[in-house]
Amino acid sequence: MRAQVVHEFGDYRNLSYEEVDDPAPGPGEVLIGVEAVGLNFPDILMIAGLYQDRPELPFVAGAEAAGRVLAVGDGVTRVTVGDRALGYKLLVGAMAERFVAPADHVFRLPDDVTMEQGACLSLTYGTGYHALVDRARLEPGETVLITGASGGVGSAGIQIAKALGARVIAAVGTDAKAETARSLGADEVIIYTTESLKERTKELTGGRGADVIYDPVGGDTFLECLRCINWEGRILVAGFTSGRIPKAPMNLPLLKGCSIVGVFWGAFAERDPQANRANFARLLDWTSEGIIGPRISARFPLESAVEALATIENRQVTGKVVLSPG
Repeated sequence: MRAQVVHEFGDYRNLSYEEVDDPAPGPGEVLIGVEAVGLNFPDILMIAGLYQDRPELPFVAGAEAAGRVLAVGDGVTRVTVGDRALGYKLLVGAMAERFVAPADHVFRLPDDVTMEQGACLSLTYGTGYHALVDRARLEPGETVLITGASGGVGSAGIQIAKALGARVIAAVGTDAKAETARSLGADEVIIYTTESLKERTKELTGGRGADVIYDPVGGDTFLECLRCINWEGRILVAGFTSGRIPKAPMNLPLLKGCSIVGVFWGAFAERDPQANRANFARLLDWTSEGIIGPRISARFPLESAVEALATIENRQVTGKVVLSPG
């Protein structure tokens, strides 16, 4: 089969599109014939060797895909050959014509959920649901501020927060991204390249601040989040797409009585697969009903993964980027 292979950690532009041996599922694994691959910012980090875990070299890049089940290993009962399914494996193996994923990370797709939608649900929507439901315990009527709100994580967060009955303030960098956030359901939008995130959030919340802040950006944005969180609010640390891990003045959580809550969906899914399956059952129901759904920003053939990842690195994405094998 053809795949995008990492031979050494570094720039994603060094990905090698080449012929590799077909994978076979072992016990507790599922082989998927890939029809769509969802791309994510962590793919760039994994290729660079900057993610929390580093796989052995060489490896096939990519974490999430959807397609038809071609084979199952011993002990697999939740899916069968021929099923339409999504699968993920953190964070390797998906940028290929065939993909082996752990059975606990494979979910049958409803007939009215497309392969592209399925390929884009795992990381961003799995993270968003875990963050807002499991970690923040978001309640209907609360106000959520979402940073980086037009990207994959942020756009999923908007839809999930609205589905849960929250008021959503979306923070983005441009007018075009503001329109995207509004189209996804955001009640208010802050363009933080021209407005103060802190001051505008306070204005929009009657001086109180947001009850929950979902922050995949980090860096200086996180420091601003500390200054516009409500008393006893929850700040969800979901990533560092700014490229910088912030150092927080810890007097601010004390003064605000707020919680800084880590969100590591991949570890949660590994540690509590039953709870993760329940989360995905709801996400797939919502997708089937049209309540949520990934917005596809761009589509590329599998061989053009470098160009596709560049759109993510250069912040040209409003939603998700998808690869399709020939």
